[in-house]
Amino acid sequence: MPHDGQAVPQSPLLADLKTLTAAALPEVGTLFAEAKEALRGRVTLGGKISSAALEQHQFAAHALSWLATYTESLRQLQSWADRLSEQGSFGDMEALILQIGFGEYLSQIAGGIPMSQLETARLSDLGLSWTPGAAAAQLMAQGNTDAARLALVALMRENHGRATFGATGLDEELEMIRDQFRRFADDRVVPHAHEWHLKDELIPMEIIESLAEMGVFGLTIPEEFGGFGLSKASMVVVSEELSRGYIGVGSLGTRSEIAAELILCGGTTAQKAQWLPKLASGEILPTAVFTEPNTGSDLGSLRTRAVKTGDDWEVTGNKTWITHAARTHVMTLLARTDPNTTDYRGLSMFLAEKIPGTDEAPFPTPGMTGGEIEVLGYRGMKEYELGFDGFKVKGENLLGGVEGQGFKQLMQTFESARIQTGARAIGVAQSALETGMRYAEDRKQFGKSLIEFPRIAAKLAMMAVEIMIARQLTYFSAWQKDHDKRCDLEAGMAKLLGARVAWSAADNALQIHGGNGFALEYQISRILCDARILNIFEGAAEIQAQVIARRLLD
Repeated sequence: MPHDGQAVPQSPLLADLKTLTAAALPEVGTLFAEAKEALRGRVTLGGKISSAALEQHQFAAHALSWLATYTESLRQLQSWADRLSEQGSFGDMEALILQIGFGEYLSQIAGGIPMSQLETARLSDLGLSWTPGAAAAQLMAQGNTDAARLALVALMRENHGRATFGATGLDEELEMIRDQFRRFADDRVVPHAHEWHLKDELIPMEIIESLAEMGVFGLTIPEEFGGFGLSKASMVVVSEELSRGYIGVGSLGTRSEIAAELILCGGTTAQKAQWLPKLASGEILPTAVFTEPNTGSDLGSLRTRAVKTGDDWEVTGNKTWITHAARTHVMTLLARTDPNTTDYRGLSMFLAEKIPGTDEAPFPTPGMTGGEIEVLGYRGMKEYELGFDGFKVKGENLLGGVEGQGFKQLMQTFESARIQTGARAIGVAQSALETGMRYAEDRKQFGKSLIEFPRIAAKLAMMAVEIMIARQLTYFSAWQKDHDKRCDLEAGMAKLLGARVAWSAADNALQIHGGNGFALEYQISRILCDARILNIFEGAAEIQAQVIARRLLD
């Protein structure tokens, strides 16, 4: 109780919070609809969306993508709060996350959404202005306050050992899966990840073998092919927790996930029977071989060619940024089989077998050479440039047995790949939060822990809020996928927001470390390097925003 004469502190929680947040959502939805029509008017020529006009108005298009992402994020945060209320688990911590999240994101919608450190998406870019209604205005004025952030951090300190700050809203089975892989990451990955990074070492095979035994590589492969037949949501939880330990470990399953999806969607009956059980068991490890020098996201302009020789094929060309290329057994290899084409229509996908390499001979397969690309982070599988000169592929390993389907087959995997990246981003962000919070608790300055300084506490609070927002958006995209709904838009948004959240969390956690964060011996230096890649691979943020904008206008 306060002393006599001392004012009773006002509760940081708003009265009728969920009523306020629910009332603010239609406003945001209407604003987004107006923004979409405003942009459509700028980029429509002759009754069709003009690619040239869309590029000319690229900043406005990307502003629309971020506004759409924030609109869906707030919807999913509200949905999360509603589910928890129904379960009886919507407590003060969850309420503060909801309140701060709405207060901050509504304020950013009104004043400017950060697309990067240098670029802010404003409603004026879309020719709009907004006068918030009563609910939105109250949330903006009273939602994300210093008192609310400090109250959230106080609750976080009480619950620091939990996998996430605030209930996730997942079912019991998924939470059991989370606990299992959180323990594995804490016991087998976290103690060694920084050393693997500093020495630029491959993740030890015993880790991969343990993951295989736990079913990581067959998680979503149907049971008839030796997998567990679990949901994409389970894959998200596993990727999230393993990436919290080390992004390289969290990304191992991505290789098999994408290879399996390619085969499930585009493979012949024989190819499914041959490859899927081996992928599920971890008997074979795959790598994706798509990108070429000077192509980046423009996969339609690939030059690597595959020429028919009898019943088989010979591949010639160069690939780059190939992850885990050396010690894998099979490549999902995209090459041009029709020399008369210069776009995506002449591309085919192959299941190209290779001999796993060793440290002494990383690429022993005839017709294939490779060299390592040294990188800042994301080191556990290594990156390579590959050269092919008459590299032989069996005729039976043309995916689907039909030429010219490669790009279409690859496009079918983009939803899962981007959901995976959203999950990995959440894991990296969570790692940054937990690492920053431990340091803020332990480090003393001016006679008290860093976490007791309001700005340090505020950084941690905002990390927790944004992680939960990105988490719910990613879970929603996985739910859509699991229910056979088109989710390329939601998956793209999850990837776009998750990558920004991961970088922000890592950067702020390093700032909490001060000078020590700049020292290689501290784990946060690795987490920062690992976080940076998330805004680049599986579609750079700019490409992702462009794809989202085009999809919104279709």
